[in-house]
Amino acid sequence: MSQTAPERTYSGPTPVAERSLAPDLARGVMLLLIALANTHTFLRGGPVPDMALLDRAVNWATTTFVDQRAYPMFALLFGYGVARIVARQSGTRKQTRKLLRRRSLLLIGIGVLHLVLLFGGDVLSMYGALLFLGLWAVHWKDRTLLLVAVLSLAITTAMNAAAAGDLTANQQSLSPDFTTQIADRLPDALGAVMVGWVMVVSPYLVGLWAGRRRVLEFPAEHQRLLTVTAVVGIAAAVLGAQPKALHLVLESTPTSAFAEGMHHVTGVIGGYGYAALIALVALRLSAQQPGRITQALAATGQRSMTCYLAQSPVWFIVFTPYLLDLSGELSLTATAALAIATWLATVLMADRMRAAGYRGPFEALTRRLTYRR
Repeated sequence: MSQTAPERTYSGPTPVAERSLAPDLARGVMLLLIALANTHTFLRGGPVPDMALLDRAVNWATTTFVDQRAYPMFALLFGYGVARIVARQSGTRKQTRKLLRRRSLLLIGIGVLHLVLLFGGDVLSMYGALLFLGLWAVHWKDRTLLLVAVLSLAITTAMNAAAAGDLTANQQSLSPDFTTQIADRLPDALGAVMVGWVMVVSPYLVGLWAGRRRVLEFPAEHQRLLTVTAVVGIAAAVLGAQPKALHLVLESTPTSAFAEGMHHVTGVIGGYGYAALIALVALRLSAQQPGRITQALAATGQRSMTCYLAQSPVWFIVFTPYLLDLSGELSLTATAALAIATWLATVLMADRMRAAGYRGPFEALTRRLTYRR
C-alpha cells in the first residue's frame, strides 16, 4: 500500500490579538526613518557653501541618525519576521521552505514593479531575493548565523569604503519621460535582485537569531541585552557618523573611504540599537492601556508593506521630471518636512484601517498568495 503525502500544515499570519507591541511599534517608527532617508536622495541642489544654515543642520541630522541606519533596522525586522513565520509552521522543513519561496517570489514581483513604475530605491525586491537565496539560512545553527553576519558586515563595510567618492551613488534615477524611465530602471531592478541583497545580509541574519529568541516580543526577559544594545548601538551610530556628517556639512568634496566605512558599519549597529530602544519603550507602554498614538503607530507597523508602498506615489508626483519636477527646487528642510507629512498621512491611514478591522491591501495579498487561503 502506497503512503499518502503528509498534509501541508501551514500556519497563517499571527492574529492581531496575539501580536506583540514592540515589533509593530518598531516597524511603524522605522517607516518614518525610511521616508526621511528616501526623500533627500532625489535632490539635485547646489554646492555646500550655498546651503542655508537650517539645511546644513538637517543634512547633519539626517546623516547622523537616518542614512544607513533605517535600512539595517528594516533588514533586522524582516529577518525577525521570517524567523517567526518559520517557528509557527508545524510541517516539514521542505514545506516551510516552499512557503517561504512563495513569499520571496511575491516580494520580488511587487518590488520590481514598484521600482520600475514608482520608486527607484525599492527594497522589497532585494529582500525577496535575499529570502529566496537564503532559504536554508532559516535553519542554520545560531553560531553559524552570527559568524556569517559578522563576515558579511566586514565585506559590505569594505564595499562602502571602496565606493567613496561617487557622489551619485545614492541619488535616485530621474528620467525625462516614462518610456526612458522603464528602460533606465530595468537594469536597476535586475541589479537589486541579483546583487543588491548582499548589503543587508548581516542585519537579516541577526534578525533571524533575535526572532528565534523572540527578543522583541518578550523584552522583559531580555531587558539587559536590549539595554546594552540600545546604548552601545545608538552611541556608535552617532559617533561613527561624524566623519561623514561633518564633512557633508562643511565641504562639497567627496567623503573619504574611512568616513564611508565608519558610517556604514556603525549604521548597522545603530539599526540594532534603534530596534532595542523601541522594544524597551514598548515594555513601558505595555504596562498601561495603549493610547491613541501607540495604537496608530502599531497599526502602521502591522501594515508596513502597504504604508511603505503608499509613500512612493508622493515621491513620484513631486520629484519625477515629467510631473512636478521639484528635485532642483526643494531644500533639504522642505524634503524632510514632506517626508514627515507623508509618514503622518500613512499613520492616519493605518489607524483608520485598524478601526475598520482591515489588515491592508498588500498584507491581504501577501497572506492569500503565501498561505493559499
